[in-house]
Amino acid sequence: MVNTGIICEYNPLHTGHAKQIARIRQDFGVENGIVCLMSGNFVQRGMPAILDKSIRAEAAIRCGADLVLELPVTASLSSAEGFAREGVRILSCFCHRLSFGAETPDKEALTAIAKTLLSEKFPPVLRKYLDAGLSFPVARQKALSDMGLPDTLLVSPNNILAVEYCKAILSQKSSLIPCPIYRPGSYHDENADLDNPSATSLRRMLYSGEDISSYIPPEAVSLFREAPLHSLSSGEKAVLYKLRTMTEAEFSVLPGGSEGLWRKLMHAVKEYATLEEIAVAVKSKRYTRTRIDRMILCAFLGITEEMLSLPAPYVRVLAFNDRGREMLKSAREAFDFVNAGEAREGTYSDLETRYGNLYGLFAENKSEAPGVERCRRVRYIP
Repeated sequence: MVNTGIICEYNPLHTGHAKQIARIRQDFGVENGIVCLMSGNFVQRGMPAILDKSIRAEAAIRCGADLVLELPVTASLSSAEGFAREGVRILSCFCHRLSFGAETPDKEALTAIAKTLLSEKFPPVLRKYLDAGLSFPVARQKALSDMGLPDTLLVSPNNILAVEYCKAILSQKSSLIPCPIYRPGSYHDENADLDNPSATSLRRMLYSGEDISSYIPPEAVSLFREAPLHSLSSGEKAVLYKLRTMTEAEFSVLPGGSEGLWRKLMHAVKEYATLEEIAVAVKSKRYTRTRIDRMILCAFLGITEEMLSLPAPYVRVLAFNDRGREMLKSAREAFDFVNAGEAREGTYSDLETRYGNLYGLFAENKSEAPGVERCRRVRYIP
């Protein structure tokens, strides 16, 4: 069986995501296996997922995927580079292609930029702009322009991640074939577009109590309608408590806290009352807001830079259909899979249990009891 992988968050899954799954079926045939490697209950922008990972995984299967695996939390809370690197590492074990959205779905152009970013000539040019105080994304754009490549490709968020996927494939010498698909619409648009909605707009609608059924596949409507919502604001006091009781040593080992950023965060925690005020105080031209939000969430979850840099020892299975079951059987020699709720010994398993218990503090109506991870079951959808 030839498998195509998708690295995703589905926060929440919408019609644009369903179109990608349908496009894979159209391009590669109905016998093609589709694997979704999906972020769990915390996502790359440094926030809790709006819906529990089990709900989102079942929605993916009902909308055409065959197998949903959990992207390790140490990857889902990494930078775009770390997010892509771990996703490619896992999917390379049993997938042949990697499908992803891009504003510029030109495989050759995306790969050319990836090769330049990996070249020995690039770091000195990049360092020149970083030393001038520019943020990493802006410095990278200017460095690419200096090297004769179009810097406009790395302005759009999906293109940025697409290039990181290509980088990961090249650096790992992976056999994955990159398959970019055109992603229309605005990634961060606050207003939902009927044909190409953004997840940002749908989260806003859900938090406001609006009906999003026109923007999501019909197979997911009932799942989402009955599911509890989660938000950072609902768990803000718990996060603030953790931040206010941290030691200097704990701040110093936070992911992304290099160049004294951890110290700036520590001082802001002592001065400001809310998470928004803290993040605004720490943000600068040099440091992006998303980086700061991830640092804060990692602090709450107890994730250090060292923990974030280590590959997860296994991958957790969240949902599958009959074809997905066969895919798992054929891949077990290549990778260590564990079922949802299955306990393992070790540091990473302890981290999974901790973040599973803490996710319930972000529930909107009332806090959820701990122990959900131990009771979780793989969702089988025939």
